[in-house]
Amino acid sequence: MKTDVEIKDDVLDELAWQPNIDETQIGVIVENGVVTLSGVVNNYSKKLAAETAAKSVEGVKAVALDIEVKYGTDFKKTDKEIAKAIVDAFEWNSSVPEDDITVKVENGWAYLSGEVQWSYQKNAAKNAIKNLLGVKGVSNSISLKNNIKPSEVKDKIKKAFQRMATLDADSIILETHGHTVTLRGKVHSIKEKEDAETAAYNAPGVYDVKNELKVQYYTEYA
Repeated sequence: MKTDVEIKDDVLDELAWQPNIDETQIGVIVENGVVTLSGVVNNYSKKLAAETAAKSVEGVKAVALDIEVKYGTDFKKTDKEIAKAIVDAFEWNSSVPEDDITVKVENGWAYLSGEVQWSYQKNAAKNAIKNLLGVKGVSNSISLKNNIKPSEVKDKIKKAFQRMATLDADSIILETHGHTVTLRGKVHSIKEKEDAETAAYNAPGVYDVKNELKVQYYTEYA
């Protein structure tokens, strides 16, 4: 099992490897496998990229983000300008049902609400705006409405797990309660845990996923 020092070195190396991240702007602290990232970046997508980079490192159990997004004065946008850019982005994205989504922007932070049929539509709304100039963060409170019960597609979720090269489907226990799916068992990385959650969310009729998967890394003697 990696020490905190080894994990920190690997996270720093991974940040340096990413072409859109200046690793000198980001501080890294590791304690018992929990990584805290701090610093200031000049757009929201860099903050997300730093989080993704840290989560991809073996041995990382969780990532806490203390990174602040600050745009330079030349790129500063008003909330009204950001809101208009978001509406335009939704109109150009066929995966986003813009008529079903309400947008509020306050101090550069975008708040999304409304109701859509599918999880991919909710995710598409966030992905459509995360790279927009001026956006400091996104709170995605869009809810889901679908009459299909997850219990009816439980086998399909399992098969989706089996198709994913990153997942060991046999190690995941899947339970359904109403429109909620609960995942239990053990996986070998944060990415594997998140991939399982994403696959479950993509199933029709799933409104919520309780991800109780435990991250257990391989050891030399496993």
